[in-house]
Amino acid sequence: MMQEQRKRMPGWVRRILTTACILALGLSMAVTAQAASLEMSTSYPGMTVGAGDALTFSLDFYNGSGSGINAALSVASIPEGWEGYFEGGGSEISHVYVKTGDNSSLATFYVTVPADAAEGTYTIRLQAAGSGLSSTLELTLEVAGEELGGSSFTTQYANQEGSAGTSFTFDSTIQNNTAQEQTYSFSSDAPAGWTVTFMPSGESTQVAAITVDARSSQTMEVTVTPPNGVEAGEYTIPISAISATETLSSELTVVIADAYTLELSTPGGLLSFDANANKQTSVTLSVTNSGNVDLQNVNLTSSAPDGWSVEFSQSSIDVLEAGATQEITAYVTPSEEAMSGDYVMTINVQNSEASDYAEFRVTVKTETIWGVVGVLLILAAAGGLWYVFRKYGRR
Repeated sequence: MMQEQRKRMPGWVRRILTTACILALGLSMAVTAQAASLEMSTSYPGMTVGAGDALTFSLDFYNGSGSGINAALSVASIPEGWEGYFEGGGSEISHVYVKTGDNSSLATFYVTVPADAAEGTYTIRLQAAGSGLSSTLELTLEVAGEELGGSSFTTQYANQEGSAGTSFTFDSTIQNNTAQEQTYSFSSDAPAGWTVTFMPSGESTQVAAITVDARSSQTMEVTVTPPNGVEAGEYTIPISAISATETLSSELTVVIADAYTLELSTPGGLLSFDANANKQTSVTLSVTNSGNVDLQNVNLTSSAPDGWSVEFSQSSIDVLEAGATQEITAYVTPSEEAMSGDYVMTINVQNSEASDYAEFRVTVKTETIWGVVGVLLILAAAGGLWYVFRKYGRR
């Protein structure tokens, strides 16, 4: 019946029906193919980045298969030297379960651009595959060019002022603006007798060199110590940090102010001695100008117990040069009535700009005639008893 009806149909009608069937079948297959798909995407697949940058891509998935897919994740291609991995739930992953429909931010792809990456365009291809379906995501990264170098060695408050005998600490920073890690060796060109040390901030160990990561900085404590007695004035101390590819320089300035300082002691530092009543004892003193300015008219005086005599081999110094020491002898005579025991005597040194003093403990020993007489009487009595006993004996 149907065949007879088709035979009765005009040819042009049969051709239209045949074409319609073919189109319907193709549309059905296309819809089915679209529905049974796996898609991986990200909101920003193209970026402009810099060398050394760490990048993050949030990955979205669409599953049109009608059932969940355990999709394997892989990096299909990545430039040499680049590093990338997938993460989900705080851990590195290799698979992700994609439920039916849209799955937003289901996984994250992390990639690090090498610090020495050259300017140019780079492509990374990511792939997700499972249940016979797959999807490829292409990331295009444009590494922007930058001028390497331009590293620096700077110092905050590079000019300091103080007196002789003071150490000066400067806060300096090494900035490595190159694309590679650098090891810097330190040097200085300080005047003779000065010391310069380098120590990483927050640490307690001096170093001769330090390694600084690419595009990173390191703060340093630079300590400058002038010698004792250094003359007043302004001093410039060049410092350098030298690596295999660059030399970084900085300058420190130290201003030494006038310092007027006198010190009084003995050559051995001992501030005590023994003496006898009414007998002269000599004590060697050392007078030191520990400042950085010559001192004029330096005088010595004393303060001793009543009846004592203190004289000096030289009671005045016309000029005592900066850093110089001069020895002077003090002659001390306790009084005739001084009893045995310890006494305190003070010697002062001063001029119009500076002064110092030293307190001496003097142990006085006495020699009395009565002590000698007593010993003689005892000996005489003992001798007399011996004589009587020997002459008369026991009767």
